[in-house]
Amino acid sequence: MSALAQRIIEAIRINGPMPVSLYMLMCLHDPGDGYYATRPGFNHDFTTAPETSQVFGELLGLWVAHEWMRLGSPPKFWLVELGPGRGAMMADMLRAAGSVKGFNDAVQVALVEASPALRKQQNAILARHEIHHFDELGSVPPGPSIIIANEFLDCLAIRQFVREGNGWRERQVGLDRDGHLVFGAGPPADLPADVIPVGDHVEVAPALETLIGSLAARFRQHPGHALLIDYGPDDRSPDDTLRAYSAGTQIHPLAQPGLSDLTADVDFPRLRKISESEGLAVHGPIQQRYFLTRLGAKERAEALIRANPQRADEIRRGVEELVSPNHMGARFKCVALTPYGVNAPPGF
Repeated sequence: MSALAQRIIEAIRINGPMPVSLYMLMCLHDPGDGYYATRPGFNHDFTTAPETSQVFGELLGLWVAHEWMRLGSPPKFWLVELGPGRGAMMADMLRAAGSVKGFNDAVQVALVEASPALRKQQNAILARHEIHHFDELGSVPPGPSIIIANEFLDCLAIRQFVREGNGWRERQVGLDRDGHLVFGAGPPADLPADVIPVGDHVEVAPALETLIGSLAARFRQHPGHALLIDYGPDDRSPDDTLRAYSAGTQIHPLAQPGLSDLTADVDFPRLRKISESEGLAVHGPIQQRYFLTRLGAKERAEALIRANPQRADEIRRGVEELVSPNHMGARFKCVALTPYGVNAPPGF
């Protein structure tokens, strides 16, 4: 049993069952024993698009450069990445965008990252660049900005609700008779008004409203655009999607607290509602395969193959993972957020 599991069990014994959102927060972000604080598992417990192919980050880098020019090529701007992982995507983005005249002199890199373990990896991979770490988006200094988040929203802590008769109860984590962690239903609870349930289960990420509010507040004062890439349904709220991964295998979410990654689908309809209520224009969501193909994924792959013929199979496999509907191409969705009146960015 992990140290965090022991602490969670003790907390439940003393205080009673805890909501799924608190369990998820502790598992991922506990400063002493949380997953991201102690054992970031990129290319071990899970694999992200930037780790699959350099083409992903390169295309996003050129997208950023284009949006910087659409902002009027300000002499200084913040390129902000939320949840930057090891820093591989940012490295690819900066390499590609650096080919655009004036970009390198203008860009200021802000990484919103709370994990000390990941900050250490980011410092190593991005050693050639000046980077600035922040604990939250609101701490990034004022100024024009382009904000990127790939597989960040799926890690936001969720509340889960279960229908009972004509009402709802919030799902909780408690203990069975043998003292093992188990899911159960708490007292009656009201669903947030902006949730669209379909069946008998629904999930809500409270922090989504906070994040979009921070984006909107920033864009009201300074020019800026955002690009969010993640997975989840685009026509309804997620139902029961909390999952855990260890060594590439899906396991029970209560099996290894702090030792496995936890993730849940993103509620794109709710994201749209919140964004529009904050005065933002929402472009998308569209499937990742369409977004990357429109940006030139296949053409970039062929150019890489011509320059590196010995890596042809590897390059083709990586891009196929990104755009194939049988892999990441259909499951992942892309959304751009801009002030109202701004034309759709490239790819949308």
